[in-house]
Amino acid sequence: MLFNSLTFGIFFAITYGLYVCMRHRAQNVLLLVTSYVFYGYWDWRFLTLIIGSTVVDYFCGLAIHGSNEQSARRRYLLISMCTNLGLLGFFKYFGFFSGGLQDLAMRFGWELDSFTLHVVLPVGISFYTFQTMSYTIDIYRRAMTPTRSLLDFSVFVAFFPQLVAGPIERAANLLRQVEMPRRVTEVEFYRGLWLVFFGLFKKVFIADSLAPLVDRAFAPGADLPGAELLVALYAFAFQIYGDFSGYSDIARGISKLMGFGIMLNFRMPYFSRNVQEFWQRWHISLSTWLRDYLYISLGGGRRGRLRVYTNLMLTMGLGGLWHGAA
Repeated sequence: MLFNSLTFGIFFAITYGLYVCMRHRAQNVLLLVTSYVFYGYWDWRFLTLIIGSTVVDYFCGLAIHGSNEQSARRRYLLISMCTNLGLLGFFKYFGFFSGGLQDLAMRFGWELDSFTLHVVLPVGISFYTFQTMSYTIDIYRRAMTPTRSLLDFSVFVAFFPQLVAGPIERAANLLRQVEMPRRVTEVEFYRGLWLVFFGLFKKVFIADSLAPLVDRAFAPGADLPGAELLVALYAFAFQIYGDFSGYSDIARGISKLMGFGIMLNFRMPYFSRNVQEFWQRWHISLSTWLRDYLYISLGGGRRGRLRVYTNLMLTMGLGGLWHGAA
């Protein structure tokens, strides 16, 4: 269900019409049901994964908070991380490694029985696994206390505006808003509409208009003059920005219409003065997640220049692996 589709327009109109007529707890029930409908529209089987991840991290969060033994706290954190990273790694890399192993065996004249499964990557799995992991890590660090409401936590994980492509929200921001009654002011309503229309402009008029040029230039076997390839290179830069930041703007706008404030994910990244600044402006929710939960955990910049470079390479390398084998 794409944001720029008629199906989503009808889905959101019905959801919003019901939402504004309900009180806080009923709104949360509606959000959970509609979020699961939105996610299940792609493939209903994916719901088992997001529900499983939700249940595991909900109980791990309670167990971490309720234990005074450091070994037990680490054990429950490890269960949470292994569950989420295991799901993410399997769906992103099983086909890649099994296919590569078969190709390698064939080069040596060996024949392996085909064991490549027809694994379809569940939409949004990269985002909601990181989102739920940040929750258990924050509880382990004693930066927050867990919620007692499985309903509220489930809404936090499956919140449909930012479920498929972010931003990757923190529980300290989004979950707290789920727990509290929301009120939409007139100013926030019009800001939300503006973000939705501006995001659709980026997606439809910029990204989708540039797509044919980019697809033609980078298609297998394409043989185009250098000048056209150079134009296509820059076109791709604006295509991916329009597509990704447009989605984020729509997600922020829809959230505002329902009384939620989610984080800014792009801040004019192509006006950056250097690479470091670029990563502070592009996909901010991912870069700050990697900084707070990976780079700092590795020691950050506190242990000498060589360790800084090592930590940076590990962080950016794992950030690349997060995107998948392609």
